[in-house]
Amino acid sequence: MTNSPSFSSSPEVFEWLFRFINLESGQHSRNFRLDRMELLAKLAGHPEKAAPVIHAAGSKGKGSVIGMIARVLDCWGLNPARFMSPHVTEYRERITGGKGFFDESIYAAAGNELRVLAESLQDFTGDSRQLFDTARDGEEPTFFELLTLYFFLCARLARCGAMAVETGMGGRLDATNIVDPLVSVITMIELEHTEYLGTTIARIAAEKGGIIKPRRPLILAEQTPEALGVLRRIADEREAPLYYLPDLVRIEELRVHRDGTDFSLNFIGENRFPQPLSVSLGIPGAVQAGNAGLAILALKIAFPAIDGPTICRSLRGFSLPARFEKLRDDPSVLIDGAHTPKSVECCLETFTALYGDGGVLIFGCAAGKNAEAMAGILIAHFSRIIITTPGSFKRNDPEAVYEIFREEARKTPPQKQAGGSGEASLPILIKDTEAALARALKIGRKQGLPVLGIGSFYLAAEIRRLCPP
Repeated sequence: MTNSPSFSSSPEVFEWLFRFINLESGQHSRNFRLDRMELLAKLAGHPEKAAPVIHAAGSKGKGSVIGMIARVLDCWGLNPARFMSPHVTEYRERITGGKGFFDESIYAAAGNELRVLAESLQDFTGDSRQLFDTARDGEEPTFFELLTLYFFLCARLARCGAMAVETGMGGRLDATNIVDPLVSVITMIELEHTEYLGTTIARIAAEKGGIIKPRRPLILAEQTPEALGVLRRIADEREAPLYYLPDLVRIEELRVHRDGTDFSLNFIGENRFPQPLSVSLGIPGAVQAGNAGLAILALKIAFPAIDGPTICRSLRGFSLPARFEKLRDDPSVLIDGAHTPKSVECCLETFTALYGDGGVLIFGCAAGKNAEAMAGILIAHFSRIIITTPGSFKRNDPEAVYEIFREEARKTPPQKQAGGSGEASLPILIKDTEAALARALKIGRKQGLPVLGIGSFYLAAEIRRLCPP
């Protein structure tokens, strides 16, 4: 039993959690294993079983899907808990109820329960001894494993009626994969985290497909043929009913505007709702219509009694931080957590459709990201490009990213550059993000240009801190 003073607030809990290894900062692949997490959950009395779960993995869009699911379940009266990552402003964003943050008493009580469990491992008896034996080579429970368990403890203490859970990375060995969900959701898959998940779409799809459970339905976003083949095989092997979104849903009357996205959702074949759903989201972007389709289909499969009016009412105006979020006008400043080629392409499509070519780009990405591909997508569409540091949380090399963008600019014919020609269109490097934002705002005001910050959720978070909405 711990003799440490009791936690009284969530900041105290997170300060204690930060003492543990943080995989997000960059650790080796051996840190990924489920036996530790399974034993931790057993010692805690299996809080992951306290309420039914919808579980989501994927390369992009899973945060939006989980957010939408939690919003609808809250409006429907189930008092859900939501687990997402990363956060944008503070760590509590990762662990919330349906209406927002839990009461501080919940965070504190769950933190005390977690610390008692963690410190009891020092006794090395019974199951604790088994957990210790798995960690003798230095692989003690990680930050993300403890954070995940903390979420489940919060949800249990808050007596939540459902849980919407997003994987941290991958799926097969992700700490969240101890759940037995009502349905699993896999969003679009592309190359990401290749140092951990594999260097091919097939390998990454196999890792994401690890969340598919025997005889539990799988809701699947549109995929490349390579990813689709892998996921269909896993679903067949596990006798998991597969619901492939492109075969079941039609998005019609799509209208993307600066305040959001409006569309009509029509289900093909089985009549899941009496009439098409008219949905209005607060996030601009055609990709968000697809995310909503995934969320709605998952909700209807998991909770068949849920009705269309509740869904439409719940999602009206739905938004999340750093998902094509506008922070201010004069000049318009927008941020997005896009950090893969496909997500950057989707963000750029929305940005240019609403604000045109020739704006100011602030870009920064973590090491290991495909900066070459993202530079090729972005370079011709901005009159000024500023490369900066995407926060300090993950390993990064802004000088290398700057050289990649400069080389891409040199290869781009002047007539194809939004900024005209010559040196004026070459990127610049300002490593200090506050200084980079100040330069971008100055250019934007002087020339009447919008500013877009992308490449990392951590960069988006820093811009949001410096330029709050």
